[in-house]
Amino acid sequence: MNIVVCVKQVPDTWAERTLRPADSCLDRASVDGVINELDEYAIEEGLLQAEAHDGEVTILSMGPQKAAESIRKALSMGADKAVHLVDDGLAGSDALGTSLALSTVLARIGFDLVILGAEATDARMGVLPAMLAERLRVPQLSLARKVEIDGNTVTVHRLTEYGYDQVVASLPAVVSVVEKINEPRYPSFKGIMAAKKKPVETLSLADAGIDPAQVGLGAAATEVLSFAKRPPRQAGTIVKDEGDGGSKAAEFLAAQKFI
Repeated sequence: MNIVVCVKQVPDTWAERTLRPADSCLDRASVDGVINELDEYAIEEGLLQAEAHDGEVTILSMGPQKAAESIRKALSMGADKAVHLVDDGLAGSDALGTSLALSTVLARIGFDLVILGAEATDARMGVLPAMLAERLRVPQLSLARKVEIDGNTVTVHRLTEYGYDQVVASLPAVVSVVEKINEPRYPSFKGIMAAKKKPVETLSLADAGIDPAQVGLGAAATEVLSFAKRPPRQAGTIVKDEGDGGSKAAEFLAAQKFI
């Protein structure tokens, strides 16, 4: 089974993230990059399914040269190989451009199952799995907390308020997972050393056959018109209890429209 896991490098969530004044895009160079948290669950699920079905896991990532660090970490977790789509022309791509680029590469390398995290922590749009499935003309099974594969059939359990939905489709398919699906493994020292020798194919836009006019900031269908720094946090209100603390607290909550 050919399993492809899409991995995105995102700014560390603990870092202060800013937009660049020149193009209103996220400044990724000024902060440390890490694997998107939900993508680690996608990697683990890919490895589990590969172990269960005699498969191979390919990591697919689109990003700058810096993203190679996250690709190597994914390989050290146990993935077999990787494809890195890297080109200056991709900078500023929105979800539409990203889905076009990734779907083009996926069609090129082939797949039985594509696994992604449900969303990325930098944008939190959660639309890429659906866009990939639409472009690839394959079923989409979203928000999976459990994945089962039997022959050419994939079944997922999707957590809901009343229990879970069971969704069934035929392979090939695109699956997005949530954090309740598994517990990602830590790279072992052996895995870290082995990752240095695993193949990573680097593709440019020309290599992948992607029209530069359809990706990047210039082709984006969305635009940031303006932004401002978050205002500094103001001092809180202190209520001294002089026998009427309860009523003062209630008045404050009422003024803030909490009650």
